[in-house]
Amino acid sequence: MATGRDRIKKVVVAYSGGLDTSIILSWIKEHYNCEVIACCVDVGQGKELEGLNEKAKKTGASKSYIVDAKREFVTEYIYPAVKANALYENRYFLGTSLARPVIAEKIAEIVKKENADAVCHGATGKGNDQVRFELAFKALIPNVKIIAPWREWEIRSREDAINYARKKNIPIPVTKSKPYSSDANLWHISYEGGILEDLGSVYDESMFKMTVSPEKAPNKPTYVSISLEKGIPVAVDGKKLQPVELITKLNKIAGANGIGRIDIVENRLVGMKSRGVYESPAATLLYAAHGELESIALDRDTLHFKQSLSSKYAEIAYYGLWFSPLREALDAFIDETQKYVVGNVKLKLYKGNITTVSRDAKYSLYSEKLATFEKDEIYNHKDAEGFINLWGLPTKVQAMLRRNK
Repeated sequence: MATGRDRIKKVVVAYSGGLDTSIILSWIKEHYNCEVIACCVDVGQGKELEGLNEKAKKTGASKSYIVDAKREFVTEYIYPAVKANALYENRYFLGTSLARPVIAEKIAEIVKKENADAVCHGATGKGNDQVRFELAFKALIPNVKIIAPWREWEIRSREDAINYARKKNIPIPVTKSKPYSSDANLWHISYEGGILEDLGSVYDESMFKMTVSPEKAPNKPTYVSISLEKGIPVAVDGKKLQPVELITKLNKIAGANGIGRIDIVENRLVGMKSRGVYESPAATLLYAAHGELESIALDRDTLHFKQSLSSKYAEIAYYGLWFSPLREALDAFIDETQKYVVGNVKLKLYKGNITTVSRDAKYSLYSEKLATFEKDEIYNHKDAEGFINLWGLPTKVQAMLRRNK
């Protein structure tokens, strides 16, 4: 009798060259007895991509794709999150959360191109990424089988995975002496697992790749100006830059000044708390600049309502619901709010800190004449009395009636 595995002839694996996906290519061939195609999506991993095609083919892949999606990652995923000011639990810049749907989207295209029977990812059964990948695949290629080895094989730990790799002579970038995992892209680098699971552990400074420690940052401040049009960053220090170039430049500027590190315990979607250490230098600068410009470009009610949606937008990305009607609807609202978010913000960077130096919005709602405490002809102080009486009427009536009772 044919089994489900027997019917699968070709599988596309979401390949990164890391520990998990390195052993998955071999494991799929061994247990599914089918053709395996590796697909790596370039979202800014840098040197991690070197030699990846050759490595994939040596470890079981019949074909290997590297798809450049850096620009799309910035324009279609990062920039919408910036416009939304989306921060998960008010601290996490969603570097992994935003990368997974664009990776899934490009892999789905390869699945269709190769007419594959299944798609495979290397996310563990405890993490968020399994949800993000699989919900994206369900939205994009709903009739294709999804294989998740971490839910099938007998490997139960990173140490087991390392041992399997050594047994099969598969080169891996992780050793038992350095067991934490990292995930890099244009928007961040994340570090988790291993020694970081002990909340009392102090990680070594050598772990970081994008930022220097504040102590080693320059002793003089650095000034940077960021220009935005309709909520989207378009220039740094007056020079217009393409999206990928802009993010790369801000990563270098912020990283050199010790900006962008966070160490948090976050609530995973699957129900547990986990510790993550992140480097997000460009993200930290862009959120600061965008927030400052919004503060003078949006009216109070719109700004406050939009702020109430920011955490929801972050949850949508974090929970793997990027390809959902709700996210699309929120994008429509957010884009409407960004029509007047046009201008320039100058920031002072010094040893891990950001200070706003100036804000200049083309459609600013700030009026110095109206805000001044000096004599003016626009605002009549006497008008405040009637406003306060009406605004406070419910409070006054409640106090009077309850006191009588």
